[in-house]
This record gives sequence, structure tokens and C-alpha cells, in this order.
Amino acid sequence: MKRRSFVKASIMTSAAGVVMPQLGKSAIKPKISIRQFYELRVYTLKNEQQQGLVEEYFANAFIPALNRYGSKNIGLFKELKPTEQTKLYAFIPYNTWDELMTIHDKLAADKLYLAAGQAYLNAPATDPAYDRIESSVLKAFTHMPVLQAPQKKSRIFELRRYEHASEGAGKKKLEMFNDAGEIDIFKRLGFNPVFFGETIIGELRPNLIYMVTFDDMAAHDNHWKAFGSDPEWKKISTIPDYADAKLVSRITSTFIVPAACSQI
Repeated sequence: MKRRSFVKASIMTSAAGVVMPQLGKSAIKPKISIRQFYELRVYTLKNEQQQGLVEEYFANAFIPALNRYGSKNIGLFKELKPTEQTKLYAFIPYNTWDELMTIHDKLAADKLYLAAGQAYLNAPATDPAYDRIESSVLKAFTHMPVLQAPQKKSRIFELRRYEHASEGAGKKKLEMFNDAGEIDIFKRLGFNPVFFGETIIGELRPNLIYMVTFDDMAAHDNHWKAFGSDPEWKKISTIPDYADAKLVSRITSTFIVPAACSQI
């Protein structure tokens, strides 16, 4: 009896040694995939001096500091053909909402950043670094949860904003991009999309904003022509619930090119 009990106990102990590690592995929660947040800033400038100061700030202070804190691929762009003094468009990705919410406190305590950005940060009221800044916070689309920085070469970028008449229309347009396959068409046709984002804080809501890239304006025209005639796009766009007249009240398109310091 004692021997049978000992053997039984040994078998149970050995089995436990095999089972418990497996249970431990299954109990480990899988990593949650990243869904980024983006800040889109638009700097209104009065002259070339202000433009130079903002670009210098991004190159020497802001971009290096954000890179140190884990935010990569910071973009700074100017208008391709400005009608007056160019505006600057800054694109800043964050991996989490917490990163976005805490970055200003981190920068306020960062001596390297404060020293490098002193001219911009402490510009006098009589000689400001810019006229105004407009900021929006965007949430990445589920079907493209992180930005995709294109290969660095001479190219133009198109920043497009779709405004909606209602929140319901906005959600339906998001569904069209994510679930119906509109993003896949952009990728397949070589638009090289950088990001797609729903504006959750900012002006002219509800709206969504995305960025695509082209070698030049001729390539831009050819790509959009191909998009309009694409069979998959025609199939999606003829679905009554996805008609643009129902979902999009205004489209704004801005053509931009990278500043020298831009990481995109």
C-alpha cells in the first residue's frame, strides 16, 4: 500500500510539473497591439523669420526630445505652392494616449530641450515665433493602427480632410475605410498612405484626416484617376449607405513637402 501510494504521488507530482508551466503560459495575457494617436499642428506664420525659427526649434529641440521619449517619425511640412507666407504642418505620433498626455510635463523638465528651444519658447511678444498654432488630436484607424513612413526621396504629400454632417455619417465613413476595404485600395494602387486618423479633438469636427504620397503632381493625377476607375472602388461606392453625398459634406486637400528636418 505504501509503495502504491508513493508511486501514485510521484506520478501526480510529475504530471503537475508538466501541466503547471503550460497553465502559466496560457495565463500570460497577449500583448495588446498598438493603436497610435496623432497630433496635427498647423503653424500660421507672418514672415520667413518666423518660419526659420519654428523649423530650427523642431530640428534642434522638439524632434530630438520626442525621439528620446519614444516618439519617432516626427513630420514637419510646408505648403507646396503657398499663396502667401507658407504655413507649417507638424505631424507628431504617439504610441499611447498616456504618452500624449504626459509629453508636455516631460518637456517642461527637460533641460536639454529647454536650452535648445530657448529662442522659440521664450520669443518676446514684440517678435513672436509664430502667429498662431491650431492643433487637432487624431486616433488611428483600426485597419491602419500605426503610421507607415514612406521611403525618403523627393516626393509630395497630400493631406486630405473629410468633414461630415453628423457623427453617424462619420462613423459610416470610418466603416467604409476600415471594413469595406477602402484603405486596401489605397495601398494596392500605390498611394503609399502615411496615416489615417479620426479627429477626436480639434476644429471642424466631425472629420477624418489622412495623408498619401506621390512622386509628383502628374503621379497624383494618375493615381486618383486609377482610384476612380478601380472595380473594387466602384463596387464599394455604389452601396447606397456609402454614397459620398450622405457621408462627406466637404473635402479639403492640402499639398505639402517635407522641411529639411522632417523625419517623414
